[in-house]
Amino acid sequence: MTKQEACERIMQVGIVPVVRACSADKALRAVEAICQGGIPIAEITMTVPGAIDVIRGLVKTVGSHVLVGAGTVLNAVTARQCIDAGAEFLVSPGLDLPTVEFAISQQKLIMAGALTPTEVMAAANAGADFVKIFPCGQVGGPSYLKALRGPLPHIRMVPTGGVSLNTAADFILAGAAALGVGGELVDAEALHARKPEVIEQNARRFLSAVRDARAQIARKRAAVAATV
Repeated sequence: MTKQEACERIMQVGIVPVVRACSADKALRAVEAICQGGIPIAEITMTVPGAIDVIRGLVKTVGSHVLVGAGTVLNAVTARQCIDAGAEFLVSPGLDLPTVEFAISQQKLIMAGALTPTEVMAAANAGADFVKIFPCGQVGGPSYLKALRGPLPHIRMVPTGGVSLNTAADFILAGAAALGVGGELVDAEALHARKPEVIEQNARRFLSAVRDARAQIARKRAAVAATV
């Protein structure tokens, strides 16, 4: 998959599931449930035991139809390991310029972390394809994202941290290009209890929230256009 195709997949789906699990087996089961719920994207964080091998295995088994990426990528060394394993995109919790530069050199999608306006601008200027606003929920949620989007409407922002079914639509209405969703989607208790249907249902609900919010935006734009 090309970087452009990966970008389009994320924009179209609107959800980037953040898979954090206490074992490789649970991470694999989480990805299967996410996909069954209709989201063909999975971000495997480096906090998962054996994360690189998990990515490599997923790329071999489901890489033809699932966009597999790496999260919590803290440096360029780890970024290289992830890409060598087949990761199609990289996500960092903060802004590490060497990681961004490496991803660009490999023509891979990079979602660099940032929080303040200065960091968001620095990430975009460095060439990040998306800027992950983290932890967005702890500093104002949708209202904070909307404030950032005011002077920076050209930057594709993906809020992460505090994104739930109660806030998903508000984040989209505030201008989010997509949503990074962790525990609210990949329910740890459901994984432990081997209840994938819970995660599948969560995935469907998040997709519905994004779809409905985007439809609301489209209606508003159409109404404005009709008055011009």
